Amino acid sequence: MKKQNSLSNLNNIFKEDSKFKVFLLSILITGLAYGLYKGMLDNFLAEVVGMGEMDRGITEFFRELPGILIVFILAAFYMLSAETLYKAGAIIMLMGMGMNALLPPTKVLATLAICTYSLGEHIQLGMKNSISLNYAKPGHGGAALGAQNSSYQIGTLAGYLVIVFVFSMFTKEQPYTLFFSIAAILLAVAAVFSFKVTGKSETDENKRRFYFHKKYYKYYMLEMFYGARKQVFFTFGPYVLILFYGANAATISLLFAISAIVCFFASPIVGRIIDKVGYKIVMVMDTIILVVVCFFYGFAHHIFPKDVAFIICCINYILDSMISLASMASNLYVQDLSDNQDEVKATISTGVSINHVITIFIALFGGWIWQTLGIELLFIVSAILGLCNSAYAATIKVEKES
Repeated sequence: MKKQNSLSNLNNIFKEDSKFKVFLLSILITGLAYGLYKGMLDNFLAEVVGMGEMDRGITEFFRELPGILIVFILAAFYMLSAETLYKAGAIIMLMGMGMNALLPPTKVLATLAICTYSLGEHIQLGMKNSISLNYAKPGHGGAALGAQNSSYQIGTLAGYLVIVFVFSMFTKEQPYTLFFSIAAILLAVAAVFSFKVTGKSETDENKRRFYFHKKYYKYYMLEMFYGARKQVFFTFGPYVLILFYGANAATISLLFAISAIVCFFASPIVGRIIDKVGYKIVMVMDTIILVVVCFFYGFAHHIFPKDVAFIICCINYILDSMISLASMASNLYVQDLSDNQDEVKATISTGVSINHVITIFIALFGGWIWQTLGIELLFIVSAILGLCNSAYAATIKVEKES
């Protein structure tokens, strides 16, 4: 009965003549493959490939590179439909995952595989919204985007939980190659479904260009600070738990799963808080929590026994994931400054690109700091970047209620 109700709801959201069922199914399966991949990747790099702190920063540099190049890629292939590019992204992701499963686990080849997968992922990321909006019935665009995002998140969460369950049963040798192969098979199935997706949705023009205007310069600066401090936790947060505390793949995947569930429920709450107190206050105040998080992440092992410090760091990782939800506030700031919705989309898209530019350098710099000066200074730097973000946000003049 519930399945029929869910299908009925989707029928109310999407056009009857669209291929929304195979589209959402391809997204769901892709999410499942990503959950398997992400849930074990950091441990694979540390335990099998033998990547240290600096190596991880270099790998992250190349993983983030497609996020910058995507603007130029989409501009070069502007004549292709969103559906065609979505299919191309599926094939490239499959190639990257297949490389992880088949190639020898060397640092260079592992980095190449990660970069290839990331390229396909970024191409698909830019197309999913365009296809969802084209398939949606008039007035149901938001619901269509929500259905698309939910499909991916459900698949990702399922992937995390599979890694938790299976990898917890293997105490000696973890089945990384097997699960890279399973993820590749899933992506092959997702690619088959993606080729059943038809239509000629136009790609979002705002993702094919940079848009700069002097009235948004504070937003661009905020994106730089946010991207820098976010990258420290995204890249090095799990790696600290692995290299310093010895966390296995099942533990890391469980942490990702809990973070995803917590953020799922916290997201609407944070949204309501932003609506109630305003985006400026949220952007300024979230740093108070961030400083506490960074302090314990960098210094917990000096204060508590190692097993207690590990638990505290896990809790702080989840807290940081919740803090990241406050980035929604900057989107409302852009909306307040903009003259129309196209300008909002173009500015936010440019902000994402700026975010990617700073993150690739922070990945390199962060790896060097950890390797030469220690994790304490790495998270002190993260806290300082957060304070800079809040200090800059405090200079914002709120012209009207958000």
